[in-house]
Amino acid sequence: MPDTNDLAIWENVSLAPLTTLGVGGPARYFVRAETEEMVGLAFCFADERGLPVFVLGGGSNILVSDEGFDGLVLQIAIKGIEAAEDADGIARVRAGAGEDWDPFVAYCVERGLAGVECLSGIPGFVGGTPVQNVGAYGQEVSETITKVRCFDRSTGEIVNIAGSDCGFSYRRSIFNSTEKGRYTVLAVEYALRIDGEPLVAYRDLIEHFAQGKPSLAEVREAVIEIRRRKSMVIDPADANSRSAGSFFKNPVIPVEVHKHLESRLRMSVPTFPASEGFVKVPAAWLIENAGFEKGYRLGNAGISTRHTLAIVNLGGATAAEIVDLMREIQSGVNARFGIKLQPEPVFVGF
Repeated sequence: MPDTNDLAIWENVSLAPLTTLGVGGPARYFVRAETEEMVGLAFCFADERGLPVFVLGGGSNILVSDEGFDGLVLQIAIKGIEAAEDADGIARVRAGAGEDWDPFVAYCVERGLAGVECLSGIPGFVGGTPVQNVGAYGQEVSETITKVRCFDRSTGEIVNIAGSDCGFSYRRSIFNSTEKGRYTVLAVEYALRIDGEPLVAYRDLIEHFAQGKPSLAEVREAVIEIRRRKSMVIDPADANSRSAGSFFKNPVIPVEVHKHLESRLRMSVPTFPASEGFVKVPAAWLIENAGFEKGYRLGNAGISTRHTLAIVNLGGATAAEIVDLMREIQSGVNARFGIKLQPEPVFVGF
């Protein structure tokens, strides 16, 4: 059994400051793992004491309960970026799970590597991107991830999982579904196009670049500008950015259900393409058309004044208030459209 005595372990650490929502109680135990060895030791510490473990990254997509987490919170802080060019115009870029995501995107764009430019401005760590299959503005990380290096808790070994084996779909992977709790991401490898053209497929970007052919850097700047207008970029001076980003997933429904919905409501319901036989309905549109306006407030929790898809901490909000507002929105949308919105953040300690 590995010796955990040299592992730095803190007790009763407040988790709210480690999240973008700024909500939640303390962790009973807390470890910040800067090496792969520390990750293994942390799990040994938890197993010896029968403790549940929550793996924390940048805290950008979680809601922590007011009671906190009665176990071990393990923050992955493994750093480092390496890039190697293939002969076929592809660069394989490997990043530690503890690298901040947006600076990583900037690193790639500055080197003319295409494939993640539309994911600029998203808060959080690299390690969270394969878990949620992070996507925005027409891009998803599943399109470029070739390998995910993980600690396998079931065997205590480090394994490399091919991108094709990660079970990627909309905001889903094996890491948050079929193998949830088994693998902890240590590093991620992306295959990016050397001197590739940027992706301009999303309506906001198409309108922004109505004239001319943008560079990777220009697309990155445009995405950040668009996200900032929606308060989807972390800014201490912007109260609307005290959120977990998009709080609800865009519902994916069968085409026939969509047609029936439009017929029943006698109105057009916007969609985006999804898998064959299905369409994706914008959750923001559903929320607005269920009567929830920007700036709607419930106690110290509210809907962003800039984007109805974000639930924000207006100052001193509790997790209970966030959950109450979430349920009120879900109930309203379900009553109006017969669609149950699913939350996107991970709920911790509930």
